[in-house]
Amino acid sequence: MASLKEKIGYALGDAAAGGITWKIMSIAFPLFFTNVFGLTVADTATLMLIARMFDVVTDPLMGSLADRTQSRWGTYRPWLIFGAVPLGLVFALLLYTPDFGIVGKRIYAYTLYLLMMAVYTAVNVPYGSLLGVMTDDDNEKNQFSSFRMVGAYAMGFITLLSFPYLQRMVGGSDAHQYAVLGAGFGVLAAAMTLACGFLTKERLKPIRAEKFSFRPFVDLFKNKPWIYLTLIGICTNFFNGFRYAVAGYLLEYCLHGDVTVSGLIINYTVFMTFGEVTCMIFGGVSPKFTEWVGSKRKAFSWAAIICLVSSVMFFFIPMDPSYIWVMVAIVIITSVGIGLYSPLLWSMYADVADYATEKNGTSSTGLIFSSGTMSQKFGSAISGALVALLLGMAGFISGTDADGQTVVTITNEESVKQMIWALFSLFPAIIALLIIFLIHKYPIQK
Repeated sequence: MASLKEKIGYALGDAAAGGITWKIMSIAFPLFFTNVFGLTVADTATLMLIARMFDVVTDPLMGSLADRTQSRWGTYRPWLIFGAVPLGLVFALLLYTPDFGIVGKRIYAYTLYLLMMAVYTAVNVPYGSLLGVMTDDDNEKNQFSSFRMVGAYAMGFITLLSFPYLQRMVGGSDAHQYAVLGAGFGVLAAAMTLACGFLTKERLKPIRAEKFSFRPFVDLFKNKPWIYLTLIGICTNFFNGFRYAVAGYLLEYCLHGDVTVSGLIINYTVFMTFGEVTCMIFGGVSPKFTEWVGSKRKAFSWAAIICLVSSVMFFFIPMDPSYIWVMVAIVIITSVGIGLYSPLLWSMYADVADYATEKNGTSSTGLIFSSGTMSQKFGSAISGALVALLLGMAGFISGTDADGQTVVTITNEESVKQMIWALFSLFPAIIALLIIFLIHKYPIQK
């Protein structure tokens, strides 16, 4: 049986990846690129779309490569141990705004963003795959998965809540603040990833294929549970991606900037922090909730229904700062659903990996978990790209002038505000409805 120390160690891996690097990339990057770094909305959208095409190739290749790794540290752990420092370093560089012109900034952003996706893949795909080799007990898998989600959401809570206060502490321009915080959070993410690599254990030996073959890739598309779960994973990340990517714009343009209530600064990161702490709590409750309703599929379905209803409710809240606590309350309710289904997703990937091993005779755990990481990046980045494109269509224009200064122009304020509001509520509601349909079709009954 795994120790509490190991479970905490495993949680540190997603505290770094999900709670720091990916959380900041999902919430801060769209607004950072358009309003601080100085990219146009078209450049921002294109950057994220190109990165997704890049991930379609790199994620499954990384999964297959990880499955075939043999070292003194195991199969998947060495990727965390040796990938920790590059992860933190590239993340820090990505939040730095160089004093370049329009073309130079574009080249810098594209190069660093693609490099960040590659390093993130090299660390996070093996990290997810660890769940398949640490234990063969289904309840313990749920516990590890729950610890993972609690770690991610707890660190996400700390990251987002502290962000505006750390910005004030650092001072200077917005670009300087992001650069300093990027360096600090990068060091912390590297340390947590390294700790995860050293504190976890690989107890099970993957049944390896003798040589590289494209057969595992072909087998994936014959694996019905994998197809449905991958679509579900993409949808859950679309759901989160729309909300996170547009949160900064919602506070800035719909509520006219940060809202201060009794000394508490509610900016876009703090606004989403209320959801993070809720996800952390209900991520811990998820295994018991699953036992209570009888199966992972039923638990996932109920969680998606909560997300659907609360997202529709948010749309009807008046667009006024005086309703900030009503908005926070709906964010909390939505996060109950997210917190319940998030651990289930990764536990279900472990079920699909077991199903594939039993059916095909060789392990493809890394390859299957890579689809989870790919769906995470695909859903978050495509939703971020769509947010940029749709805001541009509504009348939001950003860019860099001849002096290298960031310029933002809004040609139709009401249209932009309505688009932002719908992107935070109605678009996610449609995605939640699709999740309910897909989970009903998912064939594994555990």
